[in-house]
Amino acid sequence: MAFQLYQIVPWGRSFDEYTRMFSLNVNEERILGCGDGPASFNATMHRMGNYMVSVDPLYSFSSTEIRERIQEVYPTIIEQLLANQSAYVWTMIRSPQDLGRLRMEIMEEFLEDFELGKSEGRYLHHELPELPFEAGQFDLALCSHLLFTYSERLSREFHCQAMLEMCRVAKEVRVFPLLNQDGQPSLHLDPVCRCLKENGYYFKIEPVDYEFQRGSNRMLRIRACNP
Repeated sequence: MAFQLYQIVPWGRSFDEYTRMFSLNVNEERILGCGDGPASFNATMHRMGNYMVSVDPLYSFSSTEIRERIQEVYPTIIEQLLANQSAYVWTMIRSPQDLGRLRMEIMEEFLEDFELGKSEGRYLHHELPELPFEAGQFDLALCSHLLFTYSERLSREFHCQAMLEMCRVAKEVRVFPLLNQDGQPSLHLDPVCRCLKENGYYFKIEPVDYEFQRGSNRMLRIRACNP
């Protein structure tokens, strides 16, 4: 069944956040973003002359439809942030209002790039756990705030299939964060790690220089063989 726009809560993150969440050096990478939503990472990568493809079911909709959905859900998200401020680290971002302004700027940057990016094949309407790419087509696959974050909605089987599919199309995979929406360790993390090991992949949980959701400052890095 196809995603409906009312099922999606667009919330984009910036190039700086991506580089910190994933400890990135983007200069020579062919990068795939899985579930990027309205992030500005792709737009910035394009301006820098770097190769980047993003996949998300959101991209089946027009920029006008996405903008309307952003405006629809924005007040609810800010209300939830105000009610749960203790769950976040307010250092670089000082308040829910500041975060809201930052997110809207990021998503506007995405929207300005979206239609061009679609025509260039940088934004593709696909989704995990199946990807339309050849084996090893990318140097790096990233997944931000999808796997583990939505542990209650996405099954253990989905997580394992999605991880193996990203490992198929990319030489390395990085996933952030490892906590669920409630700020608790995902129950899927250990089973996913066992699945990766059984399928011959090397993985490591590494600290990163990024923490907004309190306690969420680690990523999962996966490679096809031991370093």
